Amino acid sequence: MTEPLTILQQYWKYPAFRPLQEDIIRSVLAGRDTLALLPTGGGKSVCYQVPALCREGLCIVVSPLIALMKDQVSQLKQRGIPAAAIYAGMSRREVDIVFENACNGAYKLLYLSPERLRTDFALARVNRMQVNLLAVDEAHCVSQWGYDFRPPYLQIPDFRRLLPPETPVLALTATATPEVVQDIQEKLGFRAAHVFQQSFERKNLSYSVLYETKKREKLLGILQSVPGSGLVYLRSRGETKEIAHFLQTQRISADFYHAGLSMEERTQKQEAWISGRTRIMACTNAFGMGIDKPDVRLVAHLSLPDNLEAYFQEAGRAGRDGNKSYAVLLYAPGDADTLRFHLKSAYPDMEHIRRVYQAIGSLSQLAIGAGAGESFPFDLQHFCLTYKLDQGPTWAALKLLEQAGWIALSDATGAMPRVHVSASREALYDYQLRNKQADTITKVLLRAYPGVQREFVEISTASVGRYARLPQEVVEQTLEMAQKEGVLDYQPAQNQPLLTLTHERVAAENLTIDQERFNFRKQRAEVRTEEAIRYAETRKCRSRQLLAYFGEQDSRPCGICDVCTGRNQSDVPEDVFDALEQKVLAILKKEQLPVEEILKAFSARQQEQVEKVLMYLLDEGRLVEAADGKLGVG
Repeated sequence: MTEPLTILQQYWKYPAFRPLQEDIIRSVLAGRDTLALLPTGGGKSVCYQVPALCREGLCIVVSPLIALMKDQVSQLKQRGIPAAAIYAGMSRREVDIVFENACNGAYKLLYLSPERLRTDFALARVNRMQVNLLAVDEAHCVSQWGYDFRPPYLQIPDFRRLLPPETPVLALTATATPEVVQDIQEKLGFRAAHVFQQSFERKNLSYSVLYETKKREKLLGILQSVPGSGLVYLRSRGETKEIAHFLQTQRISADFYHAGLSMEERTQKQEAWISGRTRIMACTNAFGMGIDKPDVRLVAHLSLPDNLEAYFQEAGRAGRDGNKSYAVLLYAPGDADTLRFHLKSAYPDMEHIRRVYQAIGSLSQLAIGAGAGESFPFDLQHFCLTYKLDQGPTWAALKLLEQAGWIALSDATGAMPRVHVSASREALYDYQLRNKQADTITKVLLRAYPGVQREFVEISTASVGRYARLPQEVVEQTLEMAQKEGVLDYQPAQNQPLLTLTHERVAAENLTIDQERFNFRKQRAEVRTEEAIRYAETRKCRSRQLLAYFGEQDSRPCGICDVCTGRNQSDVPEDVFDALEQKVLAILKKEQLPVEEILKAFSARQQEQVEKVLMYLLDEGRLVEAADGKLGVG
């Protein structure tokens, strides 16, 4: 076995491991089932990639995120580490080739989306692979207690039983409450508890909740006072474009990003932001996953996310370089009601769910009893227009069908065209003699893309055209013809989201959803929503609130959030401030009063401190002063 540090230095050129990485790797190499909780940007992938290289054999990585899998495979190949991925949207021929190569020892890491674990291809091949580690990324997806439960993850224990009994499991996540930590170990069948957890505390990150009705103006003021790059998270695609345009009119370099853009647009926008050509990215939660930009100085949310897991992960993209950074939530009085409305809309009735499922059947044109494992392009807006469905409730129904295990949804894979030259040398030579254009293009493929005769490789038809001195459309037409002739396998570019049927299609009236699971998931979502609202509305150290949510109950005040800095300025001890604030708000919820009347409710000894609390609450917008001088709750 090669030493982990030697592997790290050889392939990654890092002089040493980050905190906990080596402990996690040593635990895995000792054959122990291990759970690693590392914050966003904490280097989770190294924890399974290094042990995969320390030993003979293959590491299988289960991941739900196609874009991340593709990115990881690309990075590994650049480091000289053979890797591949299998996910929704690949042809049966592609999947067959990758699995066969894995059996023959062609890769050190094989990434699988969870719905691929129970396919015939996987079940028939896994016992021929020399698997040295099973890594489960985004492991919180296995838990119904968590915010991102995905039913295919429940198939992992069955898949594990097909591996040699000594094969360890490494589960990794960036966000997990204590209940989820326990549930992950139970669901994945851990033989013993080996949990490594970094504190979720971010000492350089100042969390603030600012009570604002004029959010755009406040955002502008923040951006004018906080230099450096930033992210502005918004709920809808339309808002991202509006905010970016608003900032541009104020001479701030800004752009927008959401999952509805083409892959080319997303790549261009992302690269411009990472390089610093664009300062601010106004985006939905589709942006940021897997992007490692260490010098983000500000992450602002103009809407409260559905849960603190999502907020913590998105806010945590600020300040990864360790320098002072800011996570700001702009919160208006109606935001809590909006969040509760979204929650209610996320659980439509069974009639609507069946109607959406019926429309999926019509779109796929698959017969009843067929379709398990089939994927097809899926455009939500076009789907809703075609079948006269409201977009919001339809998206909610799709997510419930996914949670119930009937379908799997994925964002646009952004797949480049892929080619595998499958013909024998003799057949290929004969085809080239008969087709001059195909001869030119084939020679370019063989020279520019090593391995194209062994497996599918991503190509750029534009680049091939430049080398072959042929128009891009001629290249694509020639590849399509060669596919029909059986000379090569060609998969055109795929930029649309995909919907995969994970079970045979059933008649809509026979569609069932586990009501007990449905009610449990709804109840858990309600709890998470109320926790998010409580975070925004409770005047306690923001960092302590977040840490307590993730199980760190004994943390100290951070000293740099809006609550801590305000109380430091007021010079009133935290526990005294809390008590005085609660009493002031209780008095003013009944009626508006002038300052003198408020002070009469407190002892003479307390009145100086009460004045400081009132000034602070007025500054924060928690209290408002009427024209007659009376104070009321904002």
